[in-house]
Amino acid sequence: MTNTTELKRVLGPIHLWAIAVGLVISGDYFGWNYGVAVGGPLGMIAATLIITVLYVCFIFSYTELSTAIPHSGGPYAYARRAFGPFVGYMAGMATVIELVFAPPAIARAIGAYVHFRVPELPVNAVAIAAFALFCAINALGVGIAATFELVITAVAAFELLLFFLLTGPSVDVERIIDAGLPFGARGIFDAIPFAIWFYLAIEGVAMSAEEVKRPSRDIPIGYVTGILTLVTLALGTLVCTTGVVPWQQLTEDDSPLPKALAAVLSPSHPMTHLMVYLGLFGLIASLHGIIMGYSRQVFALARDNLLPSFLARVHPRFGTPMSAIAVPGVIGCIAVLTERTDAIITLSVLGAVTLYVVSMLSLFKLRASEPDLARPFRAPFYPVPPAVALVLSAIAFVAVVASDTTVAMIYVAIMATAALAYYGSSPTRRIRSRSP
Repeated sequence: MTNTTELKRVLGPIHLWAIAVGLVISGDYFGWNYGVAVGGPLGMIAATLIITVLYVCFIFSYTELSTAIPHSGGPYAYARRAFGPFVGYMAGMATVIELVFAPPAIARAIGAYVHFRVPELPVNAVAIAAFALFCAINALGVGIAATFELVITAVAAFELLLFFLLTGPSVDVERIIDAGLPFGARGIFDAIPFAIWFYLAIEGVAMSAEEVKRPSRDIPIGYVTGILTLVTLALGTLVCTTGVVPWQQLTEDDSPLPKALAAVLSPSHPMTHLMVYLGLFGLIASLHGIIMGYSRQVFALARDNLLPSFLARVHPRFGTPMSAIAVPGVIGCIAVLTERTDAIITLSVLGAVTLYVVSMLSLFKLRASEPDLARPFRAPFYPVPPAVALVLSAIAFVAVVASDTTVAMIYVAIMATAALAYYGSSPTRRIRSRSP
């Protein structure tokens, strides 16, 4: 392994679509259903519509940043250019928290999925094995990793479309409407953290910017097609589950889609079994894609001397940052062993909404301070989309904090420790970090 810190440009728009959708698609298979428990069907649908507006506005704004500054650091690079090294570093750490703690939750879901069908295999053992396998695939090269992500994401998306086709004719809209808002308007607010799970981590596409052949052209195509796909899948998933199954049953386990399909067909129907087994593809796509995302964020921070320099080394043959793949993977495996999936998800979401706020503020700042910066893609109807995304992100942050104050305090403690580490490092090291 050498000290080279250059990544290979091999990705096209189809790969970026796959990364965008693959990063997120596990959210259609599990996790969101617990929002129904606190908001009811209508409350969860309302929360999802609010969060959908947030992410659509965010992505159209974020795409401007990612094409103007095509840097593997993503939010770190944008905030650094707008507000300086410290704010950039803190945005980078929030992104690391989001992307490092989302995979353990997904890995545990994979473990639970396999354990349910093969009881002899422990949940944690399967989860850790999944981590090791997909870290290894990522280490083999971005071309191989992106192609694998494309195939696995296409299968997962096809399965959801098949699910819509099979359950759609049986959807009873009155079932959804009659459920009303069992927890009132507060239920909508409480469901917001779970609605975020439908879109969490899509911003990870920006971390692949330095590996894209034509960033100014390909990133907008990948992001726009990705967010449109995810909106369709999220709304379709909600309607085709809450419209065929009593909402109280959707929160009994992490299998809302097979439960809905079993209600329409039967538990023993071949298509129900197919849905159960293909469901793993959605989880695998997100686990694999987020590993790709966190490795690039860690790599970018290390390359700029804000994390240990060995994390920025790129393998001379495979062209991948192997240490930046492996070290967060070990942290993820430790998180798996805590068996606190709910807390892990909350921690990840807090990192996400933090970077959303900072990224939108960076967009406003750069529009004012660098009006002549080349912007291959400009946020349409500016300043409305970033303003809407900023306000809704702030509301989402409050909702997540209110949902689990203990985890929120842990998040604040991690970020405070990161800030102290930054100011505790040598001034020379901070000065050496280069401006993106």
